[in-house]
Amino acid sequence: MSTTSQAAVLCAYNAPLEIRTYPVADQPGPGEAIVRVEMAGICGTDVHLWKGELPIPIPVVLGHETVGRIVKLGAGVERDWRGVTLAVGDRITWASSIVCGECYYCRQKRQPTRCVARKAYGISYNVNDAPHLRGGYAQYIHLRAGSSLFRLPDTLPTEAVIGAGCALTTALHGLERCSVTPGDTVVVQGTGPVGMAALAVALHAGAEKVVVTGGPAHRLQAALAFGAHAAISIEEHTTPEARRAAVFAEVGPYGADVVVECVGHPSAVPEGLELCRDGGKFAVLGQYADAGSIMLNPHTITRKQLEVRGSWGFEPRHTDMALRLLDATDWKHKFAAQITHRFALAEVNEALETVKQWRSGKAVIVP
Repeated sequence: MSTTSQAAVLCAYNAPLEIRTYPVADQPGPGEAIVRVEMAGICGTDVHLWKGELPIPIPVVLGHETVGRIVKLGAGVERDWRGVTLAVGDRITWASSIVCGECYYCRQKRQPTRCVARKAYGISYNVNDAPHLRGGYAQYIHLRAGSSLFRLPDTLPTEAVIGAGCALTTALHGLERCSVTPGDTVVVQGTGPVGMAALAVALHAGAEKVVVTGGPAHRLQAALAFGAHAAISIEEHTTPEARRAAVFAEVGPYGADVVVECVGHPSAVPEGLELCRDGGKFAVLGQYADAGSIMLNPHTITRKQLEVRGSWGFEPRHTDMALRLLDATDWKHKFAAQITHRFALAEVNEALETVKQWRSGKAVIVP
């Protein structure tokens, strides 16, 4: 194990990340682990963070979708979240956030993703605070006690885990809160990683038809390959009215049973509400960062008698669920194929710009 690690650090919003060097601890503390990063995903949320759309304690090492190899284990770390024995050299991933288990939301309301003390790797940790390495855009990451670790079986490629990323766990949590039932017609707004994951989860839940809206063309083709029944281009249908007509031509005159917003732009929300049938359900998954406000007529919600659900993050059990689904289905190959661009750590700014401009499927960093 090296005594130092390079890391890509967000020092100022809308500015290039800096490659800095930090010491790697000689020994992790009780319950901790030091991991050599093999691959880190570029999430759309990382772009939002880069743009300053969510207040975080900068400077910070970005990256919350990570797979790596254990190089040192602290005292007491003997098994992963599932109870599988852990050892140095094991390939692992982990749930990106840790909650306190004691607060109002954790205990009384059973909403752990809203824990008042929740912290997420690559988001919540100022890099100036030891042990510094708390994000995936680095050669090493130092995992704190309480992390939910998952030993990866040899049958599950790293590319599948990172290709699915936090998008799959986000979709599993979101469509648990706003369920799809067998025979439903579903519309997914957005063909980025979250949209692709929502498409997969909806099909797995038994949706009879899933229609996606988004772009550019290479993402629409990927959605069709993933199982979408139709893919409607926002570049060809340039107004909400045109997209609504195209969607209704696919799902029928009443609208969809479930609409899942995975765009991340506020304007997608009022547009999505109009795609629901009366009495339908609308899930908001894309608005993780604060990208601003939009005019919305609440009469649409009452007139249509809609059920509207938001979803924030995910829990370790969703990570477990995602890994099991990947390993047991052909999803592993489909999600692995979503990786279209690989970057070295020194190319991190090019990677972020590529994702920002929608030029990739899934982009990853290989330190």
